[in-house]
Amino acid sequence: MAVTLKDVAELAEVSRSAVSRTFTKGASVSEKTRKKVMRAADQLGYSPNALASSLTTGRTKMIGLISNNFHNPVFLEVFDMFTRGLHERDLRPLLVNLTDETDPEASIRMLRQYSVDGVIVASSTLPPAFAKSFRDAGIPVVHSFGRHTEMPDVDVLGIDNIEAGRMAARTLIVHGYTDVGFLGGPAEATSTLDREKGFLLECAAHKGVSARVSFADAYSFDAGRAEMLELLTAPLAEAYFCGDDVLSIGAISSLETAGLSVPEDVGILGLNDIAMAKWENINLTTINNPFSQIIAASIEQVTALVEDQSITPKAHLFECSVIERGTLKAR
Repeated sequence: MAVTLKDVAELAEVSRSAVSRTFTKGASVSEKTRKKVMRAADQLGYSPNALASSLTTGRTKMIGLISNNFHNPVFLEVFDMFTRGLHERDLRPLLVNLTDETDPEASIRMLRQYSVDGVIVASSTLPPAFAKSFRDAGIPVVHSFGRHTEMPDVDVLGIDNIEAGRMAARTLIVHGYTDVGFLGGPAEATSTLDREKGFLLECAAHKGVSARVSFADAYSFDAGRAEMLELLTAPLAEAYFCGDDVLSIGAISSLETAGLSVPEDVGILGLNDIAMAKWENINLTTINNPFSQIIAASIEQVTALVEDQSITPKAHLFECSVIERGTLKAR
């Protein structure tokens, strides 16, 4: 049979409330009592019941972690960082897969059933209204990798995608390309729209630079490969800024299938700097998305909101940087 709090109290010869306080962070208990309780707990092999504790504290220490792009390898890295970061704060992630789902109501009902303390929406493609639905339902929420505005409805943490698009265009131009293309993700995604906007604005600011635009159906290898195969039916641009690294790798695959070399025939620039981008056979020049900073700040912010939901939402922006590797021609 499982060892109970009552068993520990009897062996330690203290009250059950003393045992409960010993295992409650920040609760008041004398050092003498704490030692007696811990000695008895060790002897019996007792571990506190997290669910029972939540009934006492009113907190489950569960954070809903929501995304809709599980087929993109970048989210394996993102969720690894999120889960480790939450565990370090003694919090437990409840993963929600929203693939092919855009209605927040089902997620709200489920997360309420589990009494999560807060929610992190980790997606660059879901609209701002999605995260706002959780706030309207009284659930503390932050939107990681979301679209920033001057006065957001919820805390948004991520990069300035318009500036990332500008940075991409400047990078291609500095490398000597004058006929450039933007190969984005889904055309309706806010991240795609903003990266496209910044890219075209920067290209327009440079005399003699022409730009073209195309979109893949998803942020995925297959979608990037399919869109580049389609582009191969007409003359190609000299270089492409792809909406993320996985699209870039798919595009490179198509170019190699067609017998073209990167960067000798076509230059490719990605965005995110995922682990695969560093692989020797890929060696992708890309724009770093500071995931670790964004994720750490997201956890910090949702924790603060759990304590005080009156905090005014704001956009938290993080700087990108170009990571030079081998898929653009030398300057």
